[in-house]
Amino acid sequence: MKAGNGVLKVIKGGVCTAKGFSAAGVAAEIKYKGRNDVALIVADEPCSAAAVFTTNKVAAAPVVYDREIVKGGKVQAILANSGCANACTGERGLRDARLSALATAGELGIDPKYVLVASTGVIGRPLPMDRLLAGMKCAKAALGRTNAHGLAAEKAVMTTDTKPKEACVSTVIGGKRVVVGGMSKGSGMIEPNMATMLGFITTDAAVSPAMLRRALGLAIAKSFNSLVVDGDESTNDSVFLMASGCAGNAPVVRAGADFDAFRNALEAVCVSLARQMATDGEGATKFVTVTVRGARSEKDAARAARAVAKSPLAKTSWFGRDPNWGRVLAAVGYSGADVVDMKAEVFYDDEWAFRKGEVADESQLKRLAKVLSKPSFTVVVDLHLGRGESSVYTCDFSLDYVHINADYTT
Repeated sequence: MKAGNGVLKVIKGGVCTAKGFSAAGVAAEIKYKGRNDVALIVADEPCSAAAVFTTNKVAAAPVVYDREIVKGGKVQAILANSGCANACTGERGLRDARLSALATAGELGIDPKYVLVASTGVIGRPLPMDRLLAGMKCAKAALGRTNAHGLAAEKAVMTTDTKPKEACVSTVIGGKRVVVGGMSKGSGMIEPNMATMLGFITTDAAVSPAMLRRALGLAIAKSFNSLVVDGDESTNDSVFLMASGCAGNAPVVRAGADFDAFRNALEAVCVSLARQMATDGEGATKFVTVTVRGARSEKDAARAARAVAKSPLAKTSWFGRDPNWGRVLAAVGYSGADVVDMKAEVFYDDEWAFRKGEVADESQLKRLAKVLSKPSFTVVVDLHLGRGESSVYTCDFSLDYVHINADYTT
């Protein structure tokens, strides 16, 4: 697969694989005992940075704080915790976010204007600052550059996730090998309206802050903004991108082949992380790609695909291996997209369920049920109205999803 002036290669790694970064994850008992819950990612020097945050009007204190910091276009460290979201905590929450950054900067010996903070967990509870700052100091002492250090940081931001999520690729920009690596957390409260999770991405490519922002926006549109688990957008959604420049390429400061190579590598990492998040959706038993094609516009296709991906009725039918295509078509109908039901078709993988008014008979339904028995499949809706197409990654709703969220705070 070509990526601008280089070949895109998938490699093993995460946030520590790119040159110029170290990371750590430690247990500080923010909420649970015996599990990592404080992560630290540090660049050797202040580096180009970009970030995208939740569009939820109820934004957590770290989001409010980080929005101002990242405007400077330079970041050197990110302190993150799980177990407590520091959301809906008022002035105390903002003070705690600021204090966390100041304390981290002091411990690392860097300027506070280069420190970001991130939190995830239960809303409405103040950060246990003594434990968080003690954890930060332990994380600083544990910093390292290996993949194991990156994995420890990833485990520290997990909440209801059942498995860590990392991705890494390399490409060539201006004759230099560059790496893009990342990690993310998220398996519930995920809606495609920004970033939909916490994500941390590092690269040793030299890229200006402006081009980082542009590349991240394009990558998110094809990845995290094409991901639905349950349709709930979090108060803490954030994706961070840091570029150390240690690969030695000529800085990417404008559009062109070098920018395309970087953008493609970044998109590959983001798509991989998004797919891992959908696969690990809370209680998920199936990974489902919803594709709508033949729409009047790409916007219509996206509306329809998201409606299907968020439909509790469609998602529970997938769990039950029930090819209830009527739920799929009904979701398209209320999505706001133009649709003429007698022109539409619904497929599960390559098996048709509804074709322009023709309904699957008993034998066809059995073939469809076999498709739904697989751990991964695609739901395709062809509207036959235009050329618009969009895909969304999602999962089924199982009984475990209800159990996980019924007692999340207790």
